[in-house]
Amino acid sequence: MKKNKTAWPWIFVSFLIVFFDQLTKYYFMTHFTEQTIVRVFPFLNFILRFNPGAAFSFLGNQSGWQIYLLASISIFVSLILIVWLCRLSHREWWIAIPVSFVLGGAIGNLIDRMRFGLVTDFIDFHIGNWHYATFNVADSFVCVGAIWLIVRLFYESITGKS
Repeated sequence: MKKNKTAWPWIFVSFLIVFFDQLTKYYFMTHFTEQTIVRVFPFLNFILRFNPGAAFSFLGNQSGWQIYLLASISIFVSLILIVWLCRLSHREWWIAIPVSFVLGGAIGNLIDRMRFGLVTDFIDFHIGNWHYATFNVADSFVCVGAIWLIVRLFYESITGKS
């Protein structure tokens, strides 16, 4: 039986994530300053931050070379994810969805790196005085997609089912 392959629906999901990510970043960049803090819940603030590095500001204190490294990694990973999506059949949606999440998030942050040399973040999760790294919509989709893939692949390795 022939596998029915097309990546377009999943690339469209990635495009929607990129669109929503860029829309929210634009909103926060035009309506907030770095001094603005909006308390949404007792554990969640909106606060504008700019990150020239990777997660948790890794490499953020470097002289600028990290922008090219991180952008190159994003491009390389995005190409791998697009090829992966192109090889999946319609019935493999449980893998295609998280791959498209990671792809959309990677491209959303890549756009920021290419345009501004940094990534715009605005979601500040905290418990008391402890604050998690400030993040954005793209980061959220990368995390959800990556966790989904890890859980799915772990399940497949244990059960032998795909």
